[in-house]
Amino acid sequence: MRLDPDGGPLLVDGPVEVVTEDGTTHFSHRPTVAVCTCRRSARYPWCDTSHRARAPEKADTPDSPEEEPR
Repeated sequence: MRLDPDGGPLLVDGPVEVVTEDGTTHFSHRPTVAVCTCRRSARYPWCDTSHRARAPEKADTPDSPEEEPR
């Protein structure tokens, strides 16, 4: 099992059986399955990359300010 550090899906080695809160059982026989953790997926419980549309943008600021040449 691997969790995407950017808030994406949980990657699970398949085959996988997921039981959702309403009791519905979903199966996947793929070798690796992306399980949605953000609940934005139209294919929930499977990830459809909807988390990318709302991911916070990373600032393009340098780690340390540049120094003026002497």
